Amino acid sequence: MRVVLQRVSRAEVRIDGRVVGRIGRGHVLLVGFRTGDGTAPIEWMADKVLGLRVFADAEGKMNLGLDEAGGDLLVVSQFTLYGDASKGRRPSFIDAAPPEIAEGLYEDFVRTLKSRTTRSVETGEFGAMMEVDLVNDGPVTLVLERD
Repeated sequence: MRVVLQRVSRAEVRIDGRVVGRIGRGHVLLVGFRTGDGTAPIEWMADKVLGLRVFADAEGKMNLGLDEAGGDLLVVSQFTLYGDASKGRRPSFIDAAPPEIAEGLYEDFVRTLKSRTTRSVETGEFGAMMEVDLVNDGPVTLVLERD
């Protein structure tokens, strides 16, 4: 499981021009699963995302977690996180979990996040062509991975 976390001041995801998820301050999570992934990394990743202290405290140090900072989550599935562009000019997605497996894992991850925070957890739509607009705050971007 791989997550690209971006600290944002605002973000939204649209499908066919319709906003399906929107947050103010918080994290955008681009989430991908690889062939062979199961549910094991989901709880670890949810705890990691919710516990990361990447928001500034009163002294300007990255010392506050999502809840303390009053942030929300926008979670977007993205199989291209497991794209391999090391050979040729067209990426291979052979390492990405097939949609029939990845969709269930994605839904489990979103449910786990929702069960562990009182903050808003917005989403895109699995498998849809989406437009994601965000303002990366900092910028702060982290790549998190768990087998």
